[in-house]
Amino acid sequence: MLDAFFKLKEHGTDVKTEVIAGVTTFLTMAYIVFVNPSILALTGMDFNAVFVATCLAAALGTGIMALVANYPIALAPGMGLNAYFTFTVVKGMGVSWQIALGAVFISGIVFLIVSLFKVREAIVNAIPHSLKLAISAGVGMFLAIIALKNAGVVVASPATLVTLGDIHSPTTLLAIFGFFLIIALEYRKIHGSIIISILAVTAASIAMGLSEFKGVFAMPPSMAPTLMQMDLAGALNVGLLGVVFVFFFVDLFDTTGTLIGVSHRAGLLDKDGKLPRLKKALLADSVAITAGAAMGTSSTTAYIESAAGTAVGGRTGLTSLVVAVLFLLALWFSPLAATVPAYATAPALCYVAVLMTRGLAEIEWNDLTESAPAVMTALAMPFTFSIADGIAFGFISYAVIKLLAGRFKDLSPAVLVIASLWIVKFAFFH
Repeated sequence: MLDAFFKLKEHGTDVKTEVIAGVTTFLTMAYIVFVNPSILALTGMDFNAVFVATCLAAALGTGIMALVANYPIALAPGMGLNAYFTFTVVKGMGVSWQIALGAVFISGIVFLIVSLFKVREAIVNAIPHSLKLAISAGVGMFLAIIALKNAGVVVASPATLVTLGDIHSPTTLLAIFGFFLIIALEYRKIHGSIIISILAVTAASIAMGLSEFKGVFAMPPSMAPTLMQMDLAGALNVGLLGVVFVFFFVDLFDTTGTLIGVSHRAGLLDKDGKLPRLKKALLADSVAITAGAAMGTSSTTAYIESAAGTAVGGRTGLTSLVVAVLFLLALWFSPLAATVPAYATAPALCYVAVLMTRGLAEIEWNDLTESAPAVMTALAMPFTFSIADGIAFGFISYAVIKLLAGRFKDLSPAVLVIASLWIVKFAFFH
């Protein structure tokens, strides 16, 4: 039955290989059930409710990817998008988390529409390659500064904005060790490096009396504090259109890039280098985004960690189905999630930052009209503490520099429109 449904023989795989691949993928991305609630809880959202929403949104999106699109790609609330939700929208703009959830929900509806009507391809193809790379790198740098702050490595300074924290602090030293541990395990190709590091730092913290052990197993907590709490009317405010745009925009490139990247490594692209059943794959993402917002979590996206599963042979949706089941089982681990301190998850954010910033290597550094806007994009995100402002700086600088340099042919109508919209936003709504 499994062979017939998932076409295992056709893809050169079997049940055992797919199950191992699913477990491998889950172990590499299970950190999100600890990290996502800890980030969103800073907005005032209930930690346990977000934990449940995280597990369910991941299970739902990954399950649809498995059963509808038949791809070995897992989904979960996205890193970077949760940071934008918390630090830029709620804390930075003073918007309630209910309105922020409304913006996520609307972005999911927009994502669904552009996926169904093939608008996605036109948008993606119109954006300069250098800006796509820079946005990914900038989000990575944004995660890095959040991680360094949570770890106590950097602290605020009235003289220099930021400065070195107390590196003699046991919690800071544990966070630094956690990062070193992840890198060493990854280099040795040991799957589950991030979750191993989080649990190791948490165990050491408990042993040293720095944090409290709250248990491992329990019945799943109530999702009532966040369920259907999104404020759609508030999210439709003109001043929040830019927020909806960023949620949509970042997730669009994140998902598309991940789908193509993982599928390429797994040999799942067709002879033209395109992904068959792309519409179905994007359907899984857009449904997970809207359902996740309704349950109480930030945007869900495809995870690059899925490549760990394809590396050990995962080729079909059976791999994803195993991941979805494991996310459902994770619902019974809420006490363990509540035990994990912020400095134990900080190394995971730093490691994700390392992965995301490597895209800068592909920028055309010999062409200043490409490299300068890319650098502006990447640097603006951590230094303005805003993914949205970084994207805005990138598009505006790209358009203006190209115009002044006489490189009119490099500018697509989409870039000019997006740059103009950001200028209007800064002029009248900032």
